[in-house]
Amino acid sequence: MRIIHFLVVGMLIFAAAYVYRIKMESTSRVERVQRLNAEIREQRDAIAVLRAEWAKLDAPLRLQGLAERHLGLKPINATQYDQIKNLPERPPNFTRDPDPIGSMLNTIEAGTDAKLITGSVPAAGARR
Repeated sequence: MRIIHFLVVGMLIFAAAYVYRIKMESTSRVERVQRLNAEIREQRDAIAVLRAEWAKLDAPLRLQGLAERHLGLKPINATQYDQIKNLPERPPNFTRDPDPIGSMLNTIEAGTDAKLITGSVPAAGARR
């Protein structure tokens, strides 16, 4: 009987130690979760502050004031527009390799009929 009592007491001590270990692990994990939640809250607050600062810096009235103060731009007048035919010629291309996409487009344009009209705009003199 004594051996059984010692075994039962030993099992109770082992079970108590195991339960205590589980309790300590769960307590440490709860503390870690609380620390992580606090860090997340701090990061969210920092993001909110940065968004508020960005909204302040990106305000149209502020940007307009900065542009007027530092750029010296003038409003556009209706007399500043001209027709495309009056634009100066395009400067020469000094690159070694021509633009491959541009050359493909030029090839396609050269092969198409210039009189072919596409789109929703009717041709000149066409009936509606």
